[in-house]
Amino acid sequence: MNRTEFVIAIAIILFVAFALGWFAYWLVHRFTRVSGSDMNELDRMAQALHEAEEARDQAITYQQQREAEMTNQLHQTEAELAAAMDGLRAARQEAEELRAYIERMNAS
Repeated sequence: MNRTEFVIAIAIILFVAFALGWFAYWLVHRFTRVSGSDMNELDRMAQALHEAEEARDQAITYQQQREAEMTNQLHQTEAELAAAMDGLRAARQEAEELRAYIERMNAS
């Protein structure tokens, strides 16, 4: 094989390698390409996810506000109960004092 034949053989081999590389590149991108409908579906899914996150945030905010209201109402009810119990205790004590006074007056 002389020099010219060697150069031509190397050129053919390099061209074939280039062609195979280009074909492999085209084939990979042909199968991995994202279609327009897939992009539209991804956009719809992203929008739905965004709306779901907003709804979740609103639900969490509402739940926190409601919990704060209920806690406040519980504290008010407990305070009212304590005041009523104190009033009842004072009324019982006064009733006992009046009974004792009446018994002393009846005894004398």
